[in-house]
Amino acid sequence: MDWDAFLAAVQERGEYSSPREAERSARVVLALLGAHLVGEVRDDLADRLPETLARVLLNPLQAHEPLPPERFVRATAAWIEGATEQTATWDISAVLSVVAEIAGDDLLDRMLLQLPPGYDLLFGHPKPA
Repeated sequence: MDWDAFLAAVQERGEYSSPREAERSARVVLALLGAHLVGEVRDDLADRLPETLARVLLNPLQAHEPLPPERFVRATAAWIEGATEQTATWDISAVLSVVAEIAGDDLLDRMLLQLPPGYDLLFGHPKPA
């Protein structure tokens, strides 16, 4: 997916008023996600992202431990000026639903294996209990 298509999809799902808002959310969410993915999984996802966002994913913010989904939401809110946990959840959903779409089922399953339980909901792909 190219840059414009990715941002347009995030902008539509997040109901943002501008591509700039979509880009801000995409950069923060992918930087935090990149801190949680390793190896081939992270490389495979980067291959499917626009180049600029692939670099964000591959040069992540530092995570000292895997963040459970609730803390991922709080971290996202902390990195987006004026965000609350509620708006950060919206931002995460807008970005990760597009990521899930471009990743496909196989890569999404491999990503979820590297993430703490509950991330399936953030990607908009709940797994049966």
